[in-house]
Amino acid sequence: MDDPTPATIVIDRVTGKITEIQTIYQSRAEFEVAHPSATIAAWVDAGDKIIIPGLVDAHVHLNEPGRTDWEGFWTGTRAAAAGGITTVIDMPLNSLPPTTTVANLEQKRRAAVGQCHTDVGFWGGVIPGNQEHLIPLVEAGVKGFKCFLIESGVDEFPCVREADLHPAMGNLQRASSVLLFHAELDSNVPAPDKADPTHYDTFLHSRPQKFESDAISLVYKLQRTYPQLRTHIVHLSAASALPTIREAKSLGLPLTVETCFHYLCLNAESIPDGHTEFKCCPPVREESNRDELWDALKEGAIDCVVSDHSPCVVDLKNLDSGDIMSAWGGISTLGLGLSLLWTEAKKREVSLKRVVDWVSKKTAEHAGLGESKGQLKLGNDGDFALWDPVASFEVTKELLQYKNKLSPYEGQVLSGRIDATYLRGSLIYDREAGGFADLPPRGRLI
Repeated sequence: MDDPTPATIVIDRVTGKITEIQTIYQSRAEFEVAHPSATIAAWVDAGDKIIIPGLVDAHVHLNEPGRTDWEGFWTGTRAAAAGGITTVIDMPLNSLPPTTTVANLEQKRRAAVGQCHTDVGFWGGVIPGNQEHLIPLVEAGVKGFKCFLIESGVDEFPCVREADLHPAMGNLQRASSVLLFHAELDSNVPAPDKADPTHYDTFLHSRPQKFESDAISLVYKLQRTYPQLRTHIVHLSAASALPTIREAKSLGLPLTVETCFHYLCLNAESIPDGHTEFKCCPPVREESNRDELWDALKEGAIDCVVSDHSPCVVDLKNLDSGDIMSAWGGISTLGLGLSLLWTEAKKREVSLKRVVDWVSKKTAEHAGLGESKGQLKLGNDGDFALWDPVASFEVTKELLQYKNKLSPYEGQVLSGRIDATYLRGSLIYDREAGGFADLPPRGRLI
């Protein structure tokens, strides 16, 4: 609801589905009197905490198999559960092999079995030459497809050109799928003379807003040719592309847009030189740009917020040299997202209801899971978290659950904390009990 309200939620132990929601709080004794034939397997009293739907992070790189030293299903989904996330959708790169064929998808699924603390779904990939694999991947259950309009940074997932996109979009439109775009087009921006590779401004100049606005103009042009195919812009950072996005939406074209926690919670002016942990592609931009992203999110031009959890081994971040230009571009965020967003949202007088919609309801709908995930409603999976909106904590390495414990947020004090996370009514994270002690992985591949 718009404001938190007392309620009692009943979840069936066998199906894991929500079977009843009473908008009144009941004690266990009161519930047993009202339901004399019910067998209560577990009773959770949230006290003063707020029950929120389990978050759905629709943009996560788990990297297994092949680059499991970067991240893996076990560590990545544990980190997700610690942040109230009950479902993640894995990107088709940077695992080896990438998710560009059914055989590769099955290899990834085999690697995931028995390791997932949350539910996990998969995006497929569109690369040059894999057109015949797209419909089989849809039939095998991928939630949609991602492509790059600029080099991805890994050789096994090359970018596509406009000529590659026409057959792909035709096939995906017939299959009622969705195509996600890493929307940057390389404009060959010349490097400034004697640019210092440790300066954040050097990196920011190398990936200007024009990269994104040009790419999104191309997506808009293509979508008018394939108006029944939903297209989606991943990790929008450039406010200069918002007029094109608004125009496409005003025409009723099925275009959706995500941004990330780091674009809403960081700004370029505050990033110190030599601190490669802040590097991501596209880059974190100026404070004025951040304000425009928030305005677009509040008005609905941007639909949802995701992590783009993109980890790597620490050596690839060039921490010793501080060389931002050659460092791996990616920010690790799993476990921190809701607290980051809530800390900033309170300053901007944004309600918890809206924040939860952006990271749960809207992301579930984007991933085609709106009928089972993302909301506390009858018939949905009993995925929820206990949220303390007034607690605060400092981000430390010891707190982080993902594999390579590097974060641009280290040392920050954040507002709001996840105290417990439940998947289909079963406890998967308990902060007071030390996190994951004796809790088996209960996630499913969806």
